Amino acid sequence: MLTKRVIPCLDCDLTVPEGRVVKGVKFKQIRYAGEPAELAAQYSREGADEIVFLDITASHERRETMIHVIEKTSEEVFMPLTVGGGIKTTEDVQKILKAGADKITVNTTAIKNPDFVREASRKFGSQCIVIAIDSKRTGNTPSGHECSIYGGREMTGVDTLEWARKVEELGAGEIMLTSMDRDGTKEGFDLELTRLISESLTIPVIASGGVGEPRHMVEAFTEGKADAALAASIFHFKEYPIPVVKKYMQDHGLPVRF
Repeated sequence: MLTKRVIPCLDCDLTVPEGRVVKGVKFKQIRYAGEPAELAAQYSREGADEIVFLDITASHERRETMIHVIEKTSEEVFMPLTVGGGIKTTEDVQKILKAGADKITVNTTAIKNPDFVREASRKFGSQCIVIAIDSKRTGNTPSGHECSIYGGREMTGVDTLEWARKVEELGAGEIMLTSMDRDGTKEGFDLELTRLISESLTIPVIASGGVGEPRHMVEAFTEGKADAALAASIFHFKEYPIPVVKKYMQDHGLPVRF
């Protein structure tokens, strides 16, 4: 069985020069959590398998993502680094990779221009292209789940399951699936949604949105059938450090890397 990945997510607000990590509830009610490079270095020491940086206002503000933050972080962190926010072209992807990222994650641009997924996957390799899906249970689509863009500010009418299948066909190498209904609630992942997407695809799925305790991470893998689990609040506010979460996972029969 493949090792199950534990991934801290750093939602970054760039209204200050060095950026700051924030965390909200259902994409609102924002709290300050720390400085990006420092938190990433801490999680690297604690044994995180990967780090995800999301520039949460880049798409909404129609600007480029946080190159200087990526450069600073990549100098201190030696684990896979995924970066998203404000990516519109393959030139943007190239800049981010050159700054030190290993993968990019994209949502808004992919939905508005699906050909971007095919082009980026061919140019940089599928393993480099992660499609972020910010999904809300609306009942307005065949699966009942609908994709949003611009950091959850705009619903699209696009069915989450249909979109996940399409981006796999276009060449995406991974899906980062966030339940907007669970984001920041600490009530656990939307396991029905996670399982629906995981069992419908052959590419890996990262579960995101709702972690409140280590049990929820185990559920993402055992019930949600995810390949990786992403969390923010429990790590940022030191409720459950990464080694504690991994030990709990190991005790429940999941293979982890310390």
